[in-house]
Amino acid sequence: MNKTLLAFSVIAILLFGTFTTNAQEQTSSKGIFTKIDSYLTAGSSNGFSGAIAVVKNGETIINKGYGYANKDAETGNNPNTIFDIGSNTKQFTAIAILKLVELGKLKVSDSLHTYFNELPIDKQSITIHQLLTHTAGFEESIGNDYSSFGKLSEITQKDFFEKLFASKLLSEPGEKYSYSNVGYSLLGRIIELASEQSYEAFLNKHLFSPAGMTQTGYLLPTWNTEQLSHGYNRNIIETESTVRLYQEAGDVNWHLQGNGGMNSTQNDMLLWYKALRSNIILTPESFKKLTTPYVVMNSRKTHSYGYGWIVNSSISNAFRISHDGSNGTFYHSLIWFPEGDIFISYATNANSSKVEGIAYVIAKIILDEDYSPTPIKNNIYAYIMDYIKQHSTDESVKLVTLLKENYADDFTNSRPLNTLGNLLLRFNENLDWSIELFKINVERYPEDGNLWDSLGDGYKANNLKEDAITSYKKAIDLGYKDSQKKLTELIKN
Repeated sequence: MNKTLLAFSVIAILLFGTFTTNAQEQTSSKGIFTKIDSYLTAGSSNGFSGAIAVVKNGETIINKGYGYANKDAETGNNPNTIFDIGSNTKQFTAIAILKLVELGKLKVSDSLHTYFNELPIDKQSITIHQLLTHTAGFEESIGNDYSSFGKLSEITQKDFFEKLFASKLLSEPGEKYSYSNVGYSLLGRIIELASEQSYEAFLNKHLFSPAGMTQTGYLLPTWNTEQLSHGYNRNIIETESTVRLYQEAGDVNWHLQGNGGMNSTQNDMLLWYKALRSNIILTPESFKKLTTPYVVMNSRKTHSYGYGWIVNSSISNAFRISHDGSNGTFYHSLIWFPEGDIFISYATNANSSKVEGIAYVIAKIILDEDYSPTPIKNNIYAYIMDYIKQHSTDESVKLVTLLKENYADDFTNSRPLNTLGNLLLRFNENLDWSIELFKINVERYPEDGNLWDSLGDGYKANNLKEDAITSYKKAIDLGYKDSQKKLTELIKN
């Protein structure tokens, strides 16, 4: 073979090989898209509402929304929909700390007494590293982020930190892992003290702006209000966007700052991933510190905590960093396989136990071509609510039969019926069904005083005074003391 022909043959082989590889990758990507899209599209008919974004080897495989961001306005979820990302706020806090380390403003070995005066002795030696890894010994929280149905709880900065520093530690600093939201609130305050900027302003300047993210934060973004998602807890309880709560309050309290409650979009999350991947935000050395498994989280030693990320191996023993966040209504997951360059961002505005793990199902779809996911199922609360809207109380026996057949794993305690009965009272609708659900519960769990108290509430709401009195007395006999005040007021009136 002459040199010209040989050269041509080599080039042809290289070109054909490249073409074949690209074609295979495109076919594989299309197949993954189809499998994910079919799974979530089918799930949307069973109440799934949210968005998914997947990047593999630098290519966006899917970036799509499902269900509604606002049911009344019929606004669909999409890559620009603004979701509450919950505790995935913690990764921003951790990275802001490492950015301050790079800027020479602090060290992770710094102790709390460097930043706070008049600390109790047991808190003085706690380090930033211990706060980052949830080993400082603080309890998870010292109050509620939100009161019932979404109202932002109120507490001043002074009161929050005084209460926190006065709280009893669960363990000696550095002794063991114990997940703590308030620990990350402390980190948020340290960011302010070290940078002489507000927490959100520092993140916006050093993290979000360099990444090109314009729809991530609490109050600083110029929010695209048409893209704010409403929340639909279990697909039955509607709440407004938490951004609206912050705007109404004019601030974000320290129950949330630093540890949760930020909002973002799928498109911003992809920009965030790209900025971290290309070291725009952190140096490679700092990124390694971020993703080092410092402390084992559980007895099985399958998960460890880095700085704002959970670090572990998963399917095919692939190195994975991940984190989830939720306020009960919204749920958000980030999964990243750095070595295989796979990134998954998942959000839902209609959280339930049936959809919390969807991001990990998507990971299995990507990593295991033989994996066939179990279809997304409507959650038991939405199922019961749908049944109630379509049937009279005369068909309650059939409801119980259907729940036993279709939700055997979920219908194992009194919670679903008691929760929905109380919601009907709160909504002031289908009050006859509220009584029926409570009656089913006391028949199934006759020794539970709380359930008899709920039945009393149902009778009272339906103006059935004598039945309410009988139920409250039964609750008191079973040791449920909260019924006494209700009984006294009812008899008096």
